[in-house]
Amino acid sequence: MILSIIKRGVLLCSLAFPLSGSMFAQNVAQTLKTDIPLDSIRLSDPFILADRPTQTYYMTGTGGKLWKSKDLKKWTGPYTIAQTDPKSWMGPTPMIWAAELHAYKGKYYYFATFTNKAIKLGEGLERRACHVLVSDRPEGPYVPMKDSTYLPEDKLTLDATLWTDTDGKPYMIFCHEWLQNGDGTVEKIAMKPDFSGTTGPSKLLFLASDSPWSREKNKDGTDRPNKVTDGPWLFRTKTGKLGMLWTSWIYDVYTQGVAYSESGKLDGPWVQEKEPVSPPNFGHGMLFRTFKGKLLMSIHSHRSVNGRTVRVPRLFEVDDSGDKLAIGKQILDAR
Repeated sequence: MILSIIKRGVLLCSLAFPLSGSMFAQNVAQTLKTDIPLDSIRLSDPFILADRPTQTYYMTGTGGKLWKSKDLKKWTGPYTIAQTDPKSWMGPTPMIWAAELHAYKGKYYYFATFTNKAIKLGEGLERRACHVLVSDRPEGPYVPMKDSTYLPEDKLTLDATLWTDTDGKPYMIFCHEWLQNGDGTVEKIAMKPDFSGTTGPSKLLFLASDSPWSREKNKDGTDRPNKVTDGPWLFRTKTGKLGMLWTSWIYDVYTQGVAYSESGKLDGPWVQEKEPVSPPNFGHGMLFRTFKGKLLMSIHSHRSVNGRTVRVPRLFEVDDSGDKLAIGKQILDAR
């Protein structure tokens, strides 16, 4: 996510803020806002966990903070919930990107991309990698587990998410950064049963260049597929079709596409849809069901405020009754 922002020259400070990774972050007094409308929150990569035990919606994303709501209309936050280890590779104040919350077998897991600007890889690229924290509660605090590294430390990875495949095993799905490999990837790697680390090598699912809809310009002015892979999110339709939302660019427009697995399994093969699945200027979407059973997509769009580009969470209705997702209207009252 972060490097696709850099590629477009958008000011990072207008999109997200560094989050202190100190183990003592929870002891700092937090200034909270209440009754904030969704479209008044500035947030990239909005992820919403609908937690039935607490009948509460929990939203996080880039910046790593947490917002709470009972009705998806009015939100309270931001709460600091991540407690990383300042002695780890992340350092004392890592930046946090594209955080997600996943409930799994009685625990809550915080999947996120952490960046340590003090560590450089290759051609001056800041070290960033996907990592997982754990908590007994959806609101945290989320703390480190056993393994200090989930993916190879010389590999720039981002936007991890969780999927349990037909073999019953959980997998981390993530992107390998295009600035390092020249053609962004989406890959899978097996998780340990307790999510304390990963096991075995990762496997390529597809490349950015597989996309028929994303575009950028070659030096000679001709078109080519865009290099960026961003924000994978797995889903299964009511007919059993396995699909994956993911985001790239059409020139300078952030755009979301979708791919479907022909085998119904993570290994694919993955076939890309010819056209984007969402309107232009929307991306990094995920799906969740409201407590009344309505399927929604949480996604962000760009907006100019006083000459600065900001990202704003949005909600869309979604129909998954067929083999392919159908994105409906944008909604303000999601109840």
